[in-house]
Amino acid sequence: MSAPDTDVEPGTVYLVGSGPGDPELLTVRATRLLEAADIVLHDKLPGPEIIESLPEDRREDVGKRAGGERTPQSEINERLVELARAGKSVVRLKGGDPFVFGRGGEEAEYLAAHEVPFEVVPAVTSAIAAPAVAGIPVTHRDHASSVSFVTGHEDPTKPESAVDWEALAATGGTIVVLMGVGRLPDYTAALREAGMAPDTPVALVERGTRPGQRVATGTVETIVDVRDEAGISPPAVTVIGDVAGTRESVANFLRNDYGAAADTEPDAAAESGGED
Repeated sequence: MSAPDTDVEPGTVYLVGSGPGDPELLTVRATRLLEAADIVLHDKLPGPEIIESLPEDRREDVGKRAGGERTPQSEINERLVELARAGKSVVRLKGGDPFVFGRGGEEAEYLAAHEVPFEVVPAVTSAIAAPAVAGIPVTHRDHASSVSFVTGHEDPTKPESAVDWEALAATGGTIVVLMGVGRLPDYTAALREAGMAPDTPVALVERGTRPGQRVATGTVETIVDVRDEAGISPPAVTVIGDVAGTRESVANFLRNDYGAAADTEPDAAAESGGED
């Protein structure tokens, strides 16, 4: 990282959440900052419509690239400081909310440690938005008075796992798993072993709020087969709990239609990290 120019007033870094993917769900603040920023450092998860609306000369892709390459977080941190010290107004654009499995907290700490001013711009997290547009409330007076957000990247079988699946199974509330399509067999098995009823409803919401959104439903016992038969792939959110069963009663009147198609191909650019 280059040495700071002491004659240049530091720019501000904006840690901006893009929401679940639909450009119309961007906040007014996020939209204004994207229009005014000198440079936008983005992942793939904000979605192609949002990313492609940014001029090419004002955006940098710091997400996943072809061949599985990705920009290390350390390089992103350094780049944010470098640009700010050059006096730039910098937007760090993330999918969903920047502080929900988006590493925004790490970036905020790094910026503060390097005396770079920053602002956090919250957004609707896909953990709530994706189930909502599928007709599934994450809380419901008759079904769930609590909700837990969990990363699906954790291996439930490893001894040092930070996720206590046994405790989650005992809560009786809703469990929302982000980035959990691949490990679905592992954590549903962990929940069953922890005592969760095999007939507990489960829903998978793929590409929530984006074109090609799809919803697949089943139970803790059947959802892996449902996933495989439907070909559900990332980005997707898993909703576990009685609330997932409420979709059936409202689906015929739900108008949150994002043009789902059974033959929709997965987004080749979708990341394995980030919110969903």
